[in-house]
Amino acid sequence: MKIRFLIPFLFFAFYSLNALSEPISQDSPDPTIVFIVSNDPLNYEAHVTIPRFAKKLQQEKGYKVKVIEAKGIRKKAKLPGIRSIKKSDLLVVFCRRLALRPGQMKIIKEYIESGKPVMGIRSANHAFSIRDSLAQGYVDWWEFVPDVLGCENRGHSPNPEPVKILPSRMLPRHPATDGINFNAWTTPGHLYKSLPLLDPDADILLEGKTGGLKEPVAWTRYTDFGGMVFYTSLGVPDDFINPQFVILLENTVQWILNENKK
Repeated sequence: MKIRFLIPFLFFAFYSLNALSEPISQDSPDPTIVFIVSNDPLNYEAHVTIPRFAKKLQQEKGYKVKVIEAKGIRKKAKLPGIRSIKKSDLLVVFCRRLALRPGQMKIIKEYIESGKPVMGIRSANHAFSIRDSLAQGYVDWWEFVPDVLGCENRGHSPNPEPVKILPSRMLPRHPATDGINFNAWTTPGHLYKSLPLLDPDADILLEGKTGGLKEPVAWTRYTDFGGMVFYTSLGVPDDFINPQFVILLENTVQWILNENKK
């Protein structure tokens, strides 16, 4: 009897997880989002947190989602099903120091050059930056950080205390921050150093403060191709169980997709 009732549950669980990796239909009327993540000990468990967040968007917002997890070692990575990016309305990047085959990197570049929107989370500020020599037949893309995210990866240092997240003094109100409670929002993650931003026209949405250090932790800008960009240096596992961070990501996805329709 127990086994009989367990079978439908297992089928539902398998279907729900498998749906995140199914090809995106070109005829779908719903907005489509593709996430790129990597399973890397230094990538803040993005391969765990992002599928959960994507599934939440799928179930609660009705978006079509696809999570692409990089396969292979970082210097010789492969993104299965990367052609889905061509059909997507939003690309979310949360991967660390990946080199790809030229054809796969070209698909990402062509997406951005088409003026479509991009979201970057945490380690996206070194998403395709390879420090070592490249493997034969693979390419990196250091310019993704300055040209798309509008910043440089300036590293981080240990926090003397949890980072307090504050609304920007320059832009205290924005659709991405609607409904957020800043009274006790902190993160245990190291505060990334981004100042000065390379794009003077970027709109800083959130700042992080720890000790005497203050840095922007979320901003928006436009690429030279007219595409909307949102980047946040937040994204450690504890952030994804903080309602304020989840609200930020959900608001941003909705804002970008709505603005992109205009």
